Amino acid sequence: MKTIKASYALIIYFLLYLPIGILIIYSFNASKYSTEWKGFTLDWYDKLLQNDSLIEAAMNSLTIALFSSLIATAIGTLGAVALYRYTFYGKKFLQSMIYILIVSPEIVMGISLLMLFAATTLPLGFWTLLIAHITLCVPFVIVTVATRLAGFDKSIIEAAKDLGAEEFTTFYAIILPNILPAVIAGFLLSFTLSLDDVIISFFVTGPSYEILPIKIYSMVRLGVKPEINALCTIMFVFTIIVVLLSQFLLKERQK
Repeated sequence: MKTIKASYALIIYFLLYLPIGILIIYSFNASKYSTEWKGFTLDWYDKLLQNDSLIEAAMNSLTIALFSSLIATAIGTLGAVALYRYTFYGKKFLQSMIYILIVSPEIVMGISLLMLFAATTLPLGFWTLLIAHITLCVPFVIVTVATRLAGFDKSIIEAAKDLGAEEFTTFYAIILPNILPAVIAGFLLSFTLSLDDVIISFFVTGPSYEILPIKIYSMVRLGVKPEINALCTIMFVFTIIVVLLSQFLLKERQK
């Protein structure tokens, strides 16, 4: 039985990571246009470092992803705690609206945000992208943190109140340490969503601020170049490092 379960898990992981593995392998392929293996090379990584427009788009994407995920994590965490702790008029409606934002098509959010920015005459660029990505990520953070709060013992909060703890002290010293894994998970999820978003970004970005997904989308119309494979490989390794680092920090905190 254990062998069957292990084999099933291996098959699932193989199917999930096979496309990524092929991408990584072909980032070292000496052939530029053919899928046939022509030998090992690092030329595409060297050309990537010389491609200023691609590097600039990647840095723009990382900047937007970092700031939007940090702000969305802060807003989403506070929102999830408020929905968990307090009872107020319209709470059920607000919770329903959060889930509607998650399941609604991104094209609807992209067009609606574009209309909002046009009505407010806000020029398309960094700030419109940042606001759009925060709007995209906040519901996911709320749901992630709320799942962790669902198993939280409210009697601990009541005990803190009896001992004279204020609201900020209760949140910082009791609630936040217990939900920290969910907060980090929400941040990583937001970072990933922001980093690879195409549809919403297509509507709210401007010509003066190009991000990587839109740049790649415009480039692959003429075929996937090896430089893109190299860039995606670097970003994948970067993501793995971030995840491993977060896991290490969580284990150290638990110790």
